[in-house]
Amino acid sequence: MIRPITPEDTEALLALASSVALFAPDRLEELRQLLTASFSQAGDTCPFWLTDAADGLVGLAYCEPERMTSGTWNLQLIGVHPQYQRQGRGAKLLLLVEQTLAARGARLLLVETAGTPDFEPARAFYRKHGYNEEARIREFYAEGADKLVFRKALSA
Repeated sequence: MIRPITPEDTEALLALASSVALFAPDRLEELRQLLTASFSQAGDTCPFWLTDAADGLVGLAYCEPERMTSGTWNLQLIGVHPQYQRQGRGAKLLLLVEQTLAARGARLLLVETAGTPDFEPARAFYRKHGYNEEARIREFYAEGADKLVFRKALSA
């Protein structure tokens, strides 16, 4: 069952983010602050979180609007607990993000990821779901670690 995240999900979400290795341990507090801030916002132009809660929290996605744009959003994170990967859960989360945004009138969804070999599965996931590489910023994250931006046009 995919649903919006609630304040009661905070600790489970942080544990999930840690298990998926989306955030280094020292960045989890930043994630907590981001999550807490998002609970006070509502509306079609506000960031949102979704989770796959089939057996506890096993997947998560966070999406926010790009500043100073009209209808462009950025999928800041998406992940599924390793035990539940390769079951279509990430694809379902991504599809619901896209549908939610299209219903809100969004035009574009961007996804940023690293260009290193260990991120090839993530890049393949985005390509499989209709995202095209739009930009590359060389050595963005560190020496030898480019940032790749993928793009998908959304329709209502």
